[in-house]
Amino acid sequence: MSGIKVIITGATGMVGEGVLFECLQNPTVSEVLIINRRHYEMQHPKLKELIVPDFFQINQLAYNLVRYDGCFFCAGISSVGMNEDKYTRITYDTTLSFAKALLAVNKDIVFTYVSGAQTDSSEKGRMMWARVKGKTENDLAQLGFKGEYNFRPGVMQPFPAQKNWKPLFKFIVKVIKAVSPRSVLTMHEVGQAMINAVTVGYSKNILEVKDIRRLAQV
Repeated sequence: MSGIKVIITGATGMVGEGVLFECLQNPTVSEVLIINRRHYEMQHPKLKELIVPDFFQINQLAYNLVRYDGCFFCAGISSVGMNEDKYTRITYDTTLSFAKALLAVNKDIVFTYVSGAQTDSSEKGRMMWARVKGKTENDLAQLGFKGEYNFRPGVMQPFPAQKNWKPLFKFIVKVIKAVSPRSVLTMHEVGQAMINAVTVGYSKNILEVKDIRRLAQV
């Protein structure tokens, strides 16, 4: 079996699950390793799983990551109800710790980080989550990966068979799509763009909605 081999984090969330669905059905991808804190119930010939309860300890298991071409870091959490220190610990510290452990054993991998629309690259804005995401993007870009891309997708439409999304979200997507259809991406587009980031690359490392859609069509 030929094709690229990819790592996905966050498959138990909506974005990671959608990217997983795309990778499993996409002929460009030959193998998928999902790295989760808890088991994701799925079986597929392409699919492998590594359970890592604490991402800060990934360096102890890094020998599992040496053969892969791309990493799609989709793990994340809402900032609602969190102070900046706790959100930074989960969002920034965890991501950088994982990325550094990966880079130590695989310097030829392309790393894609799922950030968010309105992320603050200056790290000085009023929105706490946007500052933290901005610092995460900035510092990932300095690590020295073969390629490093930051996706800012905004509103996304899941695959019909996805389990990890709330029914209310379906209504929200429908409303936004009716008002501003170009602002909504499908999970197919997000996943395909990530795959293309590995195989052909992109001219910018920060990808807004229009960039993700364009890369998906390459």
